[in-house]
Amino acid sequence: MALYVMKFGGSSVGDTERMQRVARRVAEKQDEGHQVIVVVSAMGDTTDDLIDQAKLLSPEPPTREMDMLMTTGEQISIALLSIAIHQLGKKATSFTGWQAGFRTEAVHGKARIIDIQPSRVLEALKEGNIVVVAGFQGMTDDGEITTFGRGGSDTTAVALAAATSADVCEIYTDVDGIYSTDPRIVKNARKLNEISYDEMLELANLGAAVLHPRAVEYAKHNQVRLVVRSSFNHNEGTVVKEDAHMEQGVVVSGIAYDKNVARISIVGVEHVPGVLAKVFGSLAEAKIDVDIIVQSGDQEDKADFSFTVALSDRENALKVIEGLSEEVPFREVTSEDGLVKVSIVGAGMVSHPGVAAQMFDVISKQGVNIEMVSTSEIKVSCVIAGGKLNEVVQALHTAYGLDTDNQAFVGGPKDRR
Repeated sequence: MALYVMKFGGSSVGDTERMQRVARRVAEKQDEGHQVIVVVSAMGDTTDDLIDQAKLLSPEPPTREMDMLMTTGEQISIALLSIAIHQLGKKATSFTGWQAGFRTEAVHGKARIIDIQPSRVLEALKEGNIVVVAGFQGMTDDGEITTFGRGGSDTTAVALAAATSADVCEIYTDVDGIYSTDPRIVKNARKLNEISYDEMLELANLGAAVLHPRAVEYAKHNQVRLVVRSSFNHNEGTVVKEDAHMEQGVVVSGIAYDKNVARISIVGVEHVPGVLAKVFGSLAEAKIDVDIIVQSGDQEDKADFSFTVALSDRENALKVIEGLSEEVPFREVTSEDGLVKVSIVGAGMVSHPGVAAQMFDVISKQGVNIEMVSTSEIKVSCVIAGGKLNEVVQALHTAYGLDTDNQAFVGGPKDRR
């Protein structure tokens, strides 16, 4: 007997018919003799609908109240799924995140997990229940409800698997594994049988939406066996593990892209020590993640620098910079959207020179300028205008030998959380 944690996203439980299919899938696992914990997201577009309703009442709703509001979507899902499981003649118990023992830091909207005490979950398993847990949520020591941000249900599942010493954590989505790129853009994308934690973490951070970066980090740190599978079929998925077997001759494992990109440029800053520390320290205090940074000097002891942030953080970042105008005088600050970040990832890149040059050449042949570049041992990222994203991704996929003769399986609308 093994303990499985099975996570299903919003599209997998998007209506009652899909909810019943998930219930049958979970019941099958218990019939095989295993214990089962299920983590679910809110149904379909429930979260987006709740956000829209809040924005009708206030353009900037209080973050505390938004957490109170958005956690209700998952609570609906866990109750309905438990009812569906009961209808199949199985015992099921549902828990909110805090009932399942998730204790978090006191940050609304992007809280991190401090501790998990899953005693109620383990007790319910001993009693023969299928345990259904709400993803994406926890509670502070002071009793405040918090959420983990987009993708937080993945983190819930992996963290719960670690806390309960589960044998495997299965993430169910609308594709049947991790692909070499988005199969909606490249129909003959290659499904990977396995991928390393480090490669998956890079892909997730760079925009691949199948797994959330924090979930991959948690899995790597706790050595959780992670499998990505489809909720629409029983095909073998992709195993995320410490050391994945690298196919002969494969240098690049995957290509990711991120449309949520804005570039901010600060022009005419004094070229003196401490300026960058002040600017980026202030952005960090505002919980704004900065990605690629490029600095250049001019002939008047002034410096210009540009950096990228999430498009959703652009306005807040501009407010922070404007607030520094007296401490860090500058000539002007500008921002730009309509950009995308395209990245290649692969552990094999370490020992193969010329990989980045090939990427630059492929992009240039599509008639696209490269605006910014960032590299690490196993990835190269280029910020480009978004108009030819599909063509660039397809060209890169072919150039690095990732095309297959088989069409990728895509089962439905993409899971959002």
